[in-house]
Amino acid sequence: MQTQDPQSLNSLNSSKATPSDAGSASARSPATWKKTTTYLLTFLLGAGVTLSGSQLLHAQNLLGGEKSANGNVERAASQVAPLQAALPASNDSNWISSVVRQVGPSVVRIDASRTVKTDIPDVFNDPFFRQFFGSQFPSQPQERVERGTGSGFILSENGQILTNAHVVDGADTVEVTLKDGRSFTGKVVGTDPVTDVAVVKIEANDLPVAKLADPETIAPGEWVVAIGNPLGLDNTVTVGIVSATGRSSSQVGVAEKRVNFIQTDAAINPGNSGGPLLNQRGEVIGVNTAIIQGAQGLGFAIPVDTASRIARDLIADGQVEHPYLGIQMVELTPEIKQKINSNPNSALTVTEEKGILVVKVMPDSPAAASGLRAGDVIQKIDGNQVSNATEVQQMVEKSAIGKALSMQVLRNGQPLSLDVLPGAFPVENNAG
Repeated sequence: MQTQDPQSLNSLNSSKATPSDAGSASARSPATWKKTTTYLLTFLLGAGVTLSGSQLLHAQNLLGGEKSANGNVERAASQVAPLQAALPASNDSNWISSVVRQVGPSVVRIDASRTVKTDIPDVFNDPFFRQFFGSQFPSQPQERVERGTGSGFILSENGQILTNAHVVDGADTVEVTLKDGRSFTGKVVGTDPVTDVAVVKIEANDLPVAKLADPETIAPGEWVVAIGNPLGLDNTVTVGIVSATGRSSSQVGVAEKRVNFIQTDAAINPGNSGGPLLNQRGEVIGVNTAIIQGAQGLGFAIPVDTASRIARDLIADGQVEHPYLGIQMVELTPEIKQKINSNPNSALTVTEEKGILVVKVMPDSPAAASGLRAGDVIQKIDGNQVSNATEVQQMVEKSAIGKALSMQVLRNGQPLSLDVLPGAFPVENNAG
């Protein structure tokens, strides 16, 4: 609280006008009025500070409590409530730590090993070479054991675990280690190389389960947490944001996959594969799966809706069937057209500048059986205009095996309608 100088107060009092002074006030000099005004403002300022300090002290007494006659601290709840509502929200806990505490126990380490056999080339079994090199050449196929580490998270209390297909692909043995230190031998229920999703089962009960998010809530700029075992460093936590959604497989550099990836700048390293990407509520929004070689601060995850759908099919049937046409295609641009037409080794002549050019039709494929040819330019599928190869792939993925797709194409500049019957994608099932 500020106080006034007594001399200043006396000066101010001595300069006050009395009723008899009213008629002569206009005769005073400007300097006198200036001095009077300054003193008056100083007095009002001091009074305002005094009042503010009194109110602040009263508020502090309310927040800190008022002592009763017996010395106990009491608080006027009806008066404190509106004051507390005006204060900033408390940040007593770190949301990242809360997410890790909530989901960390459901994240597992997966150690997989596979035996790789190397056959001896026939030429080395020829007696002619043997007489020169003798025992320097092995006579039996060579075997070696490859080991790898990945991550996963628990889908059900009875031990169903979701991970990446490439983590357990072809594995002879799978060992699953929980955060609490317990280890179990895992069985591969099924793998889907097309989406890089796999399910492993361990014999256990009452396990902590990771909660799956609503995929519609995922948006760029959202905070995310990745938990896994990168580079063999167990229970590692990294943080970032969703950088983008809907990254196509070709953009990520894995054109053979059928996934629209979530892009994140949360650090993803080898060993993170199969681990969860989590939102601020501790819900799984994706399965960490890929990094671009040489990139910094870029990682990719399979969206939770795709991963959970594939996992359900693997649990039910041990495999997933994807619709398949059997074509290679490219989006037409004037530059692409010029390159194809100017290539003397090209068997194609392109007249169109827009659409999806069928570059190659695989032998004995559904596309070949339906009459689709290299050089055809796809314009529409089931009446929907397509502008890039990713859209064609997505429409095929959403179709059903054995159910015809109506396709409008241009062949040698002439419109043509074809009914193409998708077949099952030719992949091996590596269920153990």
